[in-house]
Amino acid sequence: MIILAVMMVMTISANAMSYNAAKNEALFLSDKMAYELNLTVAQYEAVYEINLDYLMSLNGHGDVFGIWWDRRNADLRFVLNSWQYDKYVALNHFYRPVAWKAGGWTFAVYSHYGRDRFFHAHPKVFVSYKGGHNKVHGSHYAHMHKPAPSAPAMGHGNAPMHDKGARVMNEKGHMGNHNMGNHNNAHRTPNREVAMNTRTNRSGSGHFGGSR
Repeated sequence: MIILAVMMVMTISANAMSYNAAKNEALFLSDKMAYELNLTVAQYEAVYEINLDYLMSLNGHGDVFGIWWDRRNADLRFVLNSWQYDKYVALNHFYRPVAWKAGGWTFAVYSHYGRDRFFHAHPKVFVSYKGGHNKVHGSHYAHMHKPAPSAPAMGHGNAPMHDKGARVMNEKGHMGNHNMGNHNNAHRTPNREVAMNTRTNRSGSGHFGGSR
């Protein structure tokens, strides 16, 4: 009985996404959401936190579209304006970003963007935020100021297909994680290194914008 209990704990731990893995996947996903949904700086920060909370809450395939997915969508309703949220729901690689297949996590966003593709600098909370806003009563983002609904900026939301097939993290957590210190550092996959490039926001405005 004791051995069985230990095995169950080990299985749950093996399925859980580590903090570092969740942090880097939340960064990549949020960067693409900031680009396609034309997020403000404040929205980008909040979206990163919400994505990190969701990914850190996954312990197996049963969590992918469970209570934490519902909570992610509820929090994003407070952060995104009407057209942004409608577009978020329409884009499956944002709305359903994670799947559990063949004993590992898969991330749909890598079917639309090359893994070395970044549009913005790290959000400020990338280093400081450790998760937990989705554990509080109500929503941490309920009083957040959202930009007024308006048409998206030209050039946004038509992402090319850089990679065919989603990126996979296996049960041991091996994957091409982004380096946490600098965009220009390499991130590793089990068989190769890929140089990471970044396009930062140079406009000085509250919106990121930018073109390919």
